[in-house]
Amino acid sequence: MRRFLILIVLAAVSCSGGSRDAADNQSEWLHVLRHKQAASAPNAPPQAKQVYADTLGAFVLRHPTHSRAREVYQHIQIDFARELASLGRYQDAVRIYRAVLVHDPGNVAALRGLSNAVDHLAVSHEKLMALEKGMSQRDVANLLGKPIPGWQVRNERPDTTIESWYYRRTDGGVAGVYFRDGVLFAAEENSQAKLAPLMKQ
Repeated sequence: MRRFLILIVLAAVSCSGGSRDAADNQSEWLHVLRHKQAASAPNAPPQAKQVYADTLGAFVLRHPTHSRAREVYQHIQIDFARELASLGRYQDAVRIYRAVLVHDPGNVAALRGLSNAVDHLAVSHEKLMALEKGMSQRDVANLLGKPIPGWQVRNERPDTTIESWYYRRTDGGVAGVYFRDGVLFAAEENSQAKLAPLMKQ
């Protein structure tokens, strides 16, 4: 399923140019729908979903003005962008939402998703100040989002596990959030100033 979604995104990038569609090719569209039916069947194998994704992507590339194909394709792109955001991959989600908005600038779901993803790319002072000692990693992720890939450090010690999450700040700096055995015990807005709420006992 993951490979299916990734290939959809790759096709989305290639669709940004698209040539003019001389006429609606109804027979070709029916061919796409047959693959959709197979992919939507109960217990459909991953291969059927992959074939549908490839067929739909190729159709949109050849017929970028086909409104129904574009609409279906956008739904798939938005669903994948949401999945990326749920995994903390906000930069990737931003790219997908923007690809949708190139063809449909007023798409409400894409605009809302883009705003949310951009909001999570950098954390504000106000969000950092809302952190409290004892929060779980889930609590922090709900407030700040998950760190972007590569911005987490995990240190296993004989008696405890220390995990550090790092975030870009809206002013360009880097904030650090620190967990001991999955529980928040400290945070730094920068290398010198610890956040006041975390200093409270």
